[in-house]
Amino acid sequence: MKRPRVVVLDYGSGNLRSAERALARVGADVEVTGDYDAAMEADGLVVPGVGAFAACMAGLRRVRGAQLIGRRLAGSRPVLGICVGMQILFERGIEHGEETEGCGEWPGVVERLRAPIVPHMGWNVVEAPDDSALFAGVSQERFYFVHSYAVRQWLLEGSGHFRTPLVTWTPYGGDRFVSAVENGPLWATQFHPEKSGDAGAQVLKNWLTTLR
Repeated sequence: MKRPRVVVLDYGSGNLRSAERALARVGADVEVTGDYDAAMEADGLVVPGVGAFAACMAGLRRVRGAQLIGRRLAGSRPVLGICVGMQILFERGIEHGEETEGCGEWPGVVERLRAPIVPHMGWNVVEAPDDSALFAGVSQERFYFVHSYAVRQWLLEGSGHFRTPLVTWTPYGGDRFVSAVENGPLWATQFHPEKSGDAGAQVLKNWLTTLR
């Protein structure tokens, strides 16, 4: 069977090589690049991200990343956001009093977690919908998180012929946040599947099945 071609988008932020290795291990033919055409033509696009929301958006703009994501989604071409690569898919992020416009694929605000200990670093459970394809076979497992900011309120509902997005939540320190979303060709995780052992590998494998 042909291996799906996946581009890990290089825009100056993210665990590029660990994502590349993890995807290759579960059966993808992976290229790490910031080239617009290569990313557009790939079967799947992974948008990683580490660090500040504003810095990630600045890097994304340099490689026309927001336009790339929008064009892929308009053609129902799969995109997977990871960590800050998930956060930048929302309308805006607020860090240290600075508000930055995101890609706007989903309404919502990325804001600081309201928990006694921040950053949230380590292994945690997820509360996935029963019909989640992303978490098929691993819904009871733990995943690796490292972040201080997240989306704490989900604002988008399905309408008309569009299916309501599947939203996964994670509780932390008396707060809770969106830890994954499945919305047509656009999927995303706040945790790092590439650092989440066998459970994370299964999540990536589940995503790859949507590329065939």
